[in-house]
Amino acid sequence: MIDLYYWTTPNGHKITIFLEEVGLQYTINPVNIGAGDQFKPEFLKISPNNRIPAIVDNEPVDGGAPISVFESGAILLYLVEKTGKLIPQDLRQRTQVLEWLFWQMGGLGPMAGQNHHFSAYAPEKIEYAINRYVNETGRLYGVLNKQLADREFVAGDYSIADIAAYPWIVPYERQSQNLEDFPHLKRWFETIKARPATIRAYEKAEALKTQPLDPDKSRDLLFNQSAKTIQP
Repeated sequence: MIDLYYWTTPNGHKITIFLEEVGLQYTINPVNIGAGDQFKPEFLKISPNNRIPAIVDNEPVDGGAPISVFESGAILLYLVEKTGKLIPQDLRQRTQVLEWLFWQMGGLGPMAGQNHHFSAYAPEKIEYAINRYVNETGRLYGVLNKQLADREFVAGDYSIADIAAYPWIVPYERQSQNLEDFPHLKRWFETIKARPATIRAYEKAEALKTQPLDPDKSRDLLFNQSAKTIQP
């Protein structure tokens, strides 16, 4: 059984999609990041960076004590090692999947995240910052579109490379992107959106929707943290 510490963000969706695809049993422990749940001591024990998602595997393959894992990329790698699914065993194909997984972790996710921040959350609308991250998000969409021009999925067969990238494309309108400009990406996006596991994962997200929170309080919790937040 996997205990998943989760909220309805792109990084959170990666893990529910994977777990639904492979059929691992799991329970969701909601961590409402807009309400400050990520700073609770019990959560920090398994996610010292106070970010979701995180998991606890109560039945690791070595038969030992439960293992906790934080960071979505590390969780995906842990889970593919546990299950042997959604990653190729062939050296060259596996390497390509890992390249695109880290492309998402180091590029698409952070750049789209800054796009969201400066376009939607920042109290001051800074034109340079908005243009910088909207344009960089578009560039990354273009990279992905080119990669998908001659293949169904990002790195051959459907894999964690696709699962990692897809949730960051879901809010494309919020990112000021038009999928009509990226036809190969659009075809890939619609294919993954229609997968039963993806549908189930997003249904679980819908079930966690809560009453609106104080936007100023949530903004402080999400964006106004510093070293003082974590210093003892």
